[in-house]
Amino acid sequence: MQFFQHLIEFIGNHYLLTSAFLIVLALLLFTEGRKSGKAVSTSEATTLINRENAVVVDLRPKKDFSAGHIVDSLNIPYESLTNRMSELDKHKGKPLLLVCAAGQHAGGCAKQLKAAGHDNVVRLSGGIASWRSDNLPLVK
Repeated sequence: MQFFQHLIEFIGNHYLLTSAFLIVLALLLFTEGRKSGKAVSTSEATTLINRENAVVVDLRPKKDFSAGHIVDSLNIPYESLTNRMSELDKHKGKPLLLVCAAGQHAGGCAKQLKAAGHDNVVRLSGGIASWRSDNLPLVK
């Protein structure tokens, strides 16, 4: 309780500093969100796949992809996305669902795909790890 009293006192005494911090934080969150595309949960991802025929692009290396992947997903490792982006041109207009191991590479890849003209690009929040933790099916 005393912490909040000190926090309120600090904000009151340093309102310009606090305001500047909040503005910078909001801009950072906004910029990062736009850059990396929308993140969807596993339930939202299954809805996209089943109802909107989303194309699942698995960004993991071939070895990891072979160990288990989402049904009908395309394997384009994130290191080779720039060279293999033309493979996705036939899917323009369809939602693209980007999946990586834990969500660390999908954001940058989403930015590349949006720059290449793909409008509806989303990434699986938590990657294939969240898919596995929700006990959703994988194909080997």
